[in-house]
Amino acid sequence: MVTKRSIPMCIIYTIITCGIYGIYWFIVMTNESNELAPEVECASGGVAFLLSIITCNIYGLYWAYKMGEKLDNAKNARGMYSGNGGILYLVLCLFGLGIIAYALMQSDLNALAEEKFI
Repeated sequence: MVTKRSIPMCIIYTIITCGIYGIYWFIVMTNESNELAPEVECASGGVAFLLSIITCNIYGLYWAYKMGEKLDNAKNARGMYSGNGGILYLVLCLFGLGIIAYALMQSDLNALAEEKFI
């Protein structure tokens, strides 16, 4: 089940906990997007996090692109407008703006959570 989260609070918690909440947020967003778009093959949240650490975040860049692809597919399946989120998330992560990419991903997840119950 997709949980609607407050984006400003997630960012504040990430800053206050020196990134520990950001790790949790990464894992939960990955697992929730896997529930919404099971047709796109991707690792679970914990595995994706470990692969990001092992590959010095090279897998994290791939993950950002795949998250955009998964969220776009989930939006298309529900008849919602979707752009090319994978490229946007990848570019943001490349320039060190991963927290903004997380916020945009969470915004998409929140929209999909609302759409799911309507």
